[in-house]
Amino acid sequence: MSNRLRDQLDEDLVLAPGVWDGLTAVIAEQAGFSALCASGFAISASLGYPDAELYTMTENLHAVRTIREASSLPLVADIDTGYGNAVNAVRTARRFLDAGVEAVFMEDQESPKRCPLTTGAALPLLDVTAAAGKIRAVKDTVGDDMLVIARTDARGDEALRRAVAYVEAGADLIMPVTKTFDTVEEWAACHAEVGVPLMATLTASAWTEKAFTPEVMREIGVGLAILPTQLLMAVAGVAERTLSRLARDEAPAQVGEDEGAMAHHRFVDLIGTADVERIQHTYLPESA
Repeated sequence: MSNRLRDQLDEDLVLAPGVWDGLTAVIAEQAGFSALCASGFAISASLGYPDAELYTMTENLHAVRTIREASSLPLVADIDTGYGNAVNAVRTARRFLDAGVEAVFMEDQESPKRCPLTTGAALPLLDVTAAAGKIRAVKDTVGDDMLVIARTDARGDEALRRAVAYVEAGADLIMPVTKTFDTVEEWAACHAEVGVPLMATLTASAWTEKAFTPEVMREIGVGLAILPTQLLMAVAGVAERTLSRLARDEAPAQVGEDEGAMAHHRFVDLIGTADVERIQHTYLPESA
């Protein structure tokens, strides 16, 4: 089976925005992106939870299937820790491959994971042998049909040691987190050490968001960059302002205009109303 994301990576740097449902997938595709990321942070937030692996594999898979139904773009999915040991990770990988995912990224934290940006403490990591075993199990399961991206939450030399072990276990890309390295030069050294493309997380407000221009990423070996929280933060900000003003009895029409609400006719076009009407006119009896 051909992997469209691999083909894109062979051509140039790929940017994938973080989406969490069908609507955000449609908006991202129409904006002109060539790939999408099912952001674990955003999916968790959409359920009202922090990024602490509080949702289940099944809930994550449901979100991914909804995204896939809404968009045919290549999809990168966050599978957290694989939801257990190597046996659990194998089942997770199979289910996500069946859902049409082109790549998954899995981290080496102990389960349940924690978001490194929301905690100041060092995160507990699996022994490198166990973490590499999970990578090997997943790669042996999906073969060339799906890219396996190994994320490490280690730092410095330990991160490099783990990255090498994960590539030896079959990882197609290595994903340092924003706290793994402190400089662009360290990222370049990581790429030179592992010999496979890196995946960068340009999380909103992280140093990588500011420093990693497309030119810099190409120079240091980043092949895939995700934008996991930019859309989420933008939507949350607008929603908070809009609802706060409406709760104060401000005029809805004025609030919508001030906050840049999409016009109704544009929105119904966006969600495919015309296609539904075409099918109705083509196949349903006139009386319906």
